[in-house]
Amino acid sequence: MVRDAAMRGFRAVLVERVDLGQGTSGRYHGLLHSGARYVVTDPVSARECADENAVLRRVAAGAIEATGGLFVTTPFDDPAYADGFLAACAASGVRAEEVDAAEALRREPRLHPGITRAFAVDDASLDIWLLLWANARSAERLGARILTYHWVTEVLRDGDAVAGVVCRDDRTGEQVRIEAGFTVNATGVWADELATMAGCRGIGVVPGRGIMIAMAHRLVNTVVNRCDLPGDGDILVPIRTVSVIGTTDTRAEDPDDLSIPAGEVQAMLDAGEQLVPGFRGARALHVWVGARPLVDPETDEDEVEDTHHLSRDLALIDHARRDGVRRFLTITGGKATTYRLMAELTMDAVCRQLGEARPCRTAEVPLDGFEEEGFLRLGDRLARQEDRLLDDQLVCECELVPRRAVRELVAREPRATLDDLRRALRVGMGPCQGGFCGLRATGILHEEGGAGAARASELLARFLAHRWSGIQPILSGDQMRQAVLDEWIAQGLLDVGHLPGAAEMDLDRA
Repeated sequence: MVRDAAMRGFRAVLVERVDLGQGTSGRYHGLLHSGARYVVTDPVSARECADENAVLRRVAAGAIEATGGLFVTTPFDDPAYADGFLAACAASGVRAEEVDAAEALRREPRLHPGITRAFAVDDASLDIWLLLWANARSAERLGARILTYHWVTEVLRDGDAVAGVVCRDDRTGEQVRIEAGFTVNATGVWADELATMAGCRGIGVVPGRGIMIAMAHRLVNTVVNRCDLPGDGDILVPIRTVSVIGTTDTRAEDPDDLSIPAGEVQAMLDAGEQLVPGFRGARALHVWVGARPLVDPETDEDEVEDTHHLSRDLALIDHARRDGVRRFLTITGGKATTYRLMAELTMDAVCRQLGEARPCRTAEVPLDGFEEEGFLRLGDRLARQEDRLLDDQLVCECELVPRRAVRELVAREPRATLDDLRRALRVGMGPCQGGFCGLRATGILHEEGGAGAARASELLARFLAHRWSGIQPILSGDQMRQAVLDEWIAQGLLDVGHLPGAAEMDLDRA
């Protein structure tokens, strides 16, 4: 959104309550949708995803691994669904080509040998962190400001119009007043809260809560979907060096509730076994939860439990027409795949209300840094690192993050946390889950970022606690052994539980 606004010549400010990607965008399975998943249940979203898939392959290829996708009919699926699926793909303009089941097994030999039908589609995996930061850097180069860790505490009104917001900088405690000629509520699953602050009726967002599990290596190299109505644990996405299975889909009472029920973890592992026999024997690396902003004006959100059936379509609300509040729009719903389209439609509406003709160019102009690049390849980081293997120490061996990259980020943002490093550079996202690299990165924050001993200790304790929250629900087998080793290092050797700044954190329960 902020890049689109800046490209149209507006002075734009993006306010994020934590870091980029801390919300729903950074808490999904990394799938760039072909649209095929929704052709039967939500053909409008299917068409949007198919169109935007093609656009992002042009303008953001460097964040996309062109894995391709397969929809397969397993022995646990309704065999009659496949013909309707293929017809719905044709009706929605979503490419789907049937391939022989034996050919699908040749491409992906770990798949259940009992599959009877398979369809190739244009699914891919999307590195959301690369995409987010590429958009942010591009917007900043065009003059936009991006304020992370700023919580909106008040929506300013000038009569019947919204005139900006007041924020609290959570890092300094400072109150920041931002006056704006137009305000866009793009807060996703929290859209109701901000709309209410502006004096408008709620949007009716239903938070669709889901968990995902990253397995420690790539069990497949193609995005694999079960060819049946969308359900729990029916997608397996290869992204970077892991495979992610997802997702559950139930109504969340509180979108900020990140608890992970043990029963849902077991359900995901069981579902993975039906796609890839032996799945339960693989090492589960990390589990997380996110909440999707789902909008259905004909549904009473208080009565919704299973959210699989709710539309994934975007929702753009004109508050001047609906609530009599001018210079204020809400955009919510949608998918990561359709983020660019959501921004285009919203900024088109802003321009209409302002009476200005400022066309959108985001479908034609590649993101900065992606102009000459092809698609993301798994070996790219290793190839780059080998060029400077002797003069640039690795901080994170799992994700091949060099010291230079950490130093550059800390120089740009001296107040960065270890979780900021994780989101921007993938520090701590590999098999050791920060057990080794977290300690090294803390040293850099202390040495070069100006973090005092107490602050550095607090950052390390909080980082380890956050990593633990996604490890504890899946402890077994190899993951248990890795966690015990990490605990011996952190607690036994370094005694992090008694470091300054960690005293109030129960690392055994965080």
